[in-house]
Amino acid sequence: MTGSIARRPQPTPGKSPEEMLHLLEARAREARHDLAARTDAGEDVLDYLARHGESQTRRAVAANPAAPARANRHLADDGEDDVRAELARKIARLMPGLSRPEAAHIQALTIETLERLARDQVPRVRAVLAEEIKHLDCVPAHVVKALARDVEAIVAVPILEYSPLLSDADLMEIIAEGKVHGVLAAIARRRPVSAEISDAVVSSLDIPAVSALLSNPDAKIRERTLDAIIDQAERISVWQNALCVRAELSQRAIKRLAGFVCVEMVERLAQRRNLDEDAKAWLARQVRIRAEEGELEPSQNRAAFDEVDRAAKLGTLDEDFVEAAAEAVKRETIVFALARLARCSDRTVRRILLTRSAKPVTALCWRAGLSMRASFKIQRFVMKLPADELLPARGGVGFPLREEEMGWHLSYFGVGD
Repeated sequence: MTGSIARRPQPTPGKSPEEMLHLLEARAREARHDLAARTDAGEDVLDYLARHGESQTRRAVAANPAAPARANRHLADDGEDDVRAELARKIARLMPGLSRPEAAHIQALTIETLERLARDQVPRVRAVLAEEIKHLDCVPAHVVKALARDVEAIVAVPILEYSPLLSDADLMEIIAEGKVHGVLAAIARRRPVSAEISDAVVSSLDIPAVSALLSNPDAKIRERTLDAIIDQAERISVWQNALCVRAELSQRAIKRLAGFVCVEMVERLAQRRNLDEDAKAWLARQVRIRAEEGELEPSQNRAAFDEVDRAAKLGTLDEDFVEAAAEAVKRETIVFALARLARCSDRTVRRILLTRSAKPVTALCWRAGLSMRASFKIQRFVMKLPADELLPARGGVGFPLREEEMGWHLSYFGVGD
């Protein structure tokens, strides 16, 4: 008889009732999360989970392309930033499929969701949305224009650089407003850039923006606008390399550039295919003159290299060594010392010194672990800069440039970590 009596289930050894309830709830949460990620879960189920699920579950619904438009609209007001950011990543993928007439109500809800995300109080959410819709031509133009005028660069820049929905008139208005740092450079990188927009960018005298414009092969730049850039390029060395490779340079502009760019750039100008024989001969003479004046250094200077190598092995390749070499105008010693300390090639150091610009060499000294005092002595004794072009220390000792700016100058010459 005892064999026919049903046994009651026994509690799992070591688990209290409270622990069992927690385990059951955890499994239920996991099941809800898995269901929220399924595209065959059904619209009503996904809508319910969007409204009543935990944070993880709501994020899964926000990422689910099968979630109904009403659930998406509800999640656009969710209290969790991560949920709204996940929804912003998805919403752009839904826009191309909203042109069907039978989906008018879905289209209206989705656009309302898009508009709400574009006004989100958290910049990261707006930035995710801007990144996702930057290439689309099927989103409402007013949403794109609002994002293009956003006060946060991480939001505005992707739209300004890529959106096909911004007209030249829109861009001119945004340039005139000039509210956000980085706006001009983003516009200058567009493909293409009209001559009118190029004129506006150059008129701003924003150095990074003009650099971006010159580096953009799809930017149309009028001859008179290039002349205006060349007028400033002798003192703004970061424009010189990009100028030298512009396809539309006139021979008059080429000769103007050859008058102040480094010899390597003169050689590059001399290799252009659109030059007549007189221009080629003139440029060749410029190269010879530079060589005779001593601008061209030998590719290797054994004595200077050995001097720096010995100092490095003895542990004396330091601030005092560099300052003494600068005061003695030992140019090649400075070249090899900076190359060793800044972990770059001696050719790169020569290019920087030949720019005759204080900012790149200051950035190089910073990277080399030297002080601003060493930079000043190199500017004065080695580069022989005029007094009005010297870059002094801030407060007598500090670097006068921000670290981001120095990093930017170095990246122009291919120097980085």
